[in-house]
Amino acid sequence: MTKFRDAKVEIVSDETLSDNWYHLRKVTFDYTGSDGHTVRLDREVYDRGNGATILLHDPKRDTIILVRQFRMPAYQNGHSGWLLETPAGLLDGDHPADAIRREVMEETGYRIGEVKSLFRAFMSPGAVTELVHFFAAEIDASVREGKGGGADHEHEDIEVVELTLDEAARMIETGEICDGKTIMLVQWALARRG
Repeated sequence: MTKFRDAKVEIVSDETLSDNWYHLRKVTFDYTGSDGHTVRLDREVYDRGNGATILLHDPKRDTIILVRQFRMPAYQNGHSGWLLETPAGLLDGDHPADAIRREVMEETGYRIGEVKSLFRAFMSPGAVTELVHFFAAEIDASVREGKGGGADHEHEDIEVVELTLDEAARMIETGEICDGKTIMLVQWALARRG
């Protein structure tokens, strides 16, 4: 980071534009760049909290579990809105591993114990504060303890989908899977497959 060692950011104002579903803010700041020049900038920042996602793999069947649900932002961008994704959710104040266990049970009905922490990533750092924690876990896809389908109080309507890793890879190529976190986890699994 030698180029930016003298760069500075000073917040001038932080205004709430919306605090409805999540928190949208307009942040005004003075940015002193690597050339020493200072400019005043405005950025909208969307704060939805941090999240977690997981790749569920059944080694006996050599399959993975994904979920399909409707996503309004994708719909607004010309997609059908029905995305095939790895189970995921917001931390809601929980430790990331505990949060992903909760989300897996809500969305898929599978109870998971040990989870492997893989990495963390900002998914859209130009506008969204969310940091996503990525996990993997093994399951027995023939044993579901809950009904899955999502949390009733959140009006979630989720379909549980079982695929082979190769099927998921082909669906990425065809665009049937176009969710970033899911693509990252499938690629991670493909890179580690023996």
